[in-house]
Amino acid sequence: QVQLVQTGGGLVQPGGSLRLSCAAAGFTFSRHTMSWVRQAPGKGREWVSVIRSDGNTTYYADSVKGRFTISRDNAKNVLFLQMNSLKPEDTAVYYCADGDRRRSADAHIGSWGQGTQVTVFP
Repeated sequence: QVQLVQTGGGLVQPGGSLRLSCAAAGFTFSRHTMSWVRQAPGKGREWVSVIRSDGNTTYYADSVKGRFTISRDNAKNVLFLQMNSLKPEDTAVYYCADGDRRRSADAHIGSWGQGTQVTVFP
């Protein structure tokens, strides 16, 4: 019933930008906290950012703070992640997920998007 469909991602050079989108259906999106999580090759999932339901409160992992911006459009049921000043270490599969994932980035419960590849190459 719950569906999270991601778009965006791709190949960029260091210093470049990308915007990821996550379209939600099957639940009351505007009432849910949402998160972005990423997984680099051979590594566990790492929490990236979280946003409260009304969009007024956001938090970021230290590794992306100052470069990434999480936002949402509750009227359209869409979550965004704007990624600027990208670094090679940002290369990963990025996932959107429902709820606050700061302490559950590796948990395979709840609702997750299908993931989208972000590759940053010199």
